[in-house]
Amino acid sequence: MSAEELAVEPLRAARRLLGATLWSGPVALRIVEVEAYGSDPAGPWPDPAAHSYPGPTPRNAVMFGPPGMLYVYLSYGMHTCVNVTAGPDGTACAVLVRAGEIVKGHDLVRERRHAARKDADLARGPGNLGSALGITLGDYGTALFDPASAIRLDLGPEITDTAGISAGPRVGVSQAADVAWRLWLPDSPAVSAYKRSPRAPRPEHSS
Repeated sequence: MSAEELAVEPLRAARRLLGATLWSGPVALRIVEVEAYGSDPAGPWPDPAAHSYPGPTPRNAVMFGPPGMLYVYLSYGMHTCVNVTAGPDGTACAVLVRAGEIVKGHDLVRERRHAARKDADLARGPGNLGSALGITLGDYGTALFDPASAIRLDLGPEITDTAGISAGPRVGVSQAADVAWRLWLPDSPAVSAYKRSPRAPRPEHSS
């Protein structure tokens, strides 16, 4: 498995990440929920909800690089959110890892996430996932397919039964709020709840 498998359009990359294993030191989780984000207006997948939309900046520069890199940012100034870059080198695209099931390192994760009431809560939601893995802003730009990296991604077998993957609108975005680029494994108890941004326009079909 290599990063080139993620050099594809956003939704396909997001599907490829479902069921993959993300390692951070001794902790590993199975990815069960993701959100795809596209490019700036000059790219093939213009996405006003994406951090790449304004064009390259110091914050989003890694999104414009090769696939398989770690894009980390702070949400509300405190929650570390974990993203995997995708798309061809030079074209912005990334997938937010929203939730996972811990498969290794439970004791360490419970120390980090002592407020979690049950195992399914340990890495449910992007902020909790970042805390569970102990990922910080200092990990920005990590090459996830480099065997020497402390944070690594194992894609594993691709999920070919698309009937086992659910899709819906992305969480908390005010732009392109109804684009169904949030994907999840419906049989996982770790999948987070959908919350629409109060700043998002009402769906077009609403009266």
